[in-house]
Amino acid sequence: MTNIICRSTAFAASMVLMSGTAWAAAGGPLPGEGLSQSYRESQMDNVEYQKVEPIKMADNLFYVGPGYVSVYLITTPEGHILIDASEDPYVDHVLGNIQQVGFDPADIEYIIISHGHLDHFGGVAAIQDLSGAQVGAAAEDWILIEERSQQEGRNQGPPPRMPRKDFVIEQGDTIALGGQTLNLHVTPGHTAGVMSVDFTVYDNGTPHKAFFSGGTGGRGGVLNELAVESTSRVLEIEDIEMFLPNHAWNAGNPYPNGSIFERALRVSDGQPNPFVDGAAWGEWITKAHQRNVDRLAQDRAEAGIQ
Repeated sequence: MTNIICRSTAFAASMVLMSGTAWAAAGGPLPGEGLSQSYRESQMDNVEYQKVEPIKMADNLFYVGPGYVSVYLITTPEGHILIDASEDPYVDHVLGNIQQVGFDPADIEYIIISHGHLDHFGGVAAIQDLSGAQVGAAAEDWILIEERSQQEGRNQGPPPRMPRKDFVIEQGDTIALGGQTLNLHVTPGHTAGVMSVDFTVYDNGTPHKAFFSGGTGGRGGVLNELAVESTSRVLEIEDIEMFLPNHAWNAGNPYPNGSIFERALRVSDGQPNPFVDGAAWGEWITKAHQRNVDRLAQDRAEAGIQ
């Protein structure tokens, strides 16, 4: 198992980086490939390599997914909120990571689905069964989830189970739990109903605004138009200091100064939290928006639209 240091003395004592020999045996980045990139690209199908240890990003925020797709646990005294749930064969790994950081998956009150691609929602039904959590997604992507649940799963496996549809996320909705408020944003582009969220995290008690993006780029046609509109709105959200990507690596616009796994390696007790980096966020979202603008301009040029 690839070990990633947590931002906690108790966890850090037992979670050290693997030696070079063990790392090579488990797999690793190719020459010129970053760690976060390796999970999404060269080691995408290396199941054991994907089983990363949980990462404590803030007092109330943990990365609990496999390497290639993000799953975040937001904790409160009255229950917890899960963003996405990965897919088989990693659902048990997600549950184990939640337990490893000291929380009971049965105490998850809400699961919010970023969008209707299998790697994000495939494990939701199983965790919903275990916890009784309320599950929500945007209207357009509930349709996508239902359609995808009727197709074969990962590596020609059985179709993923359709989660129980508890609520539909609309722009401006909020979820309040245990003193924590999540502000939900519908930011289409990657799909027609991408969900993003901003909320407050605490680093040794100090508050910071975090932003989870369910996907910022368009996928052609109308989705490129929607992506421009979405990133325009996201750019207006002030004071974001921590970025939670839906994948640690997204080709074309990598996160400045390293993403989730590079920053996890820089965690050190008594030092500033490497996940708090408002400057990197500002640089990244500005480039993401410009990329969407350029793609839309290319679409219109190819269509002969002035």
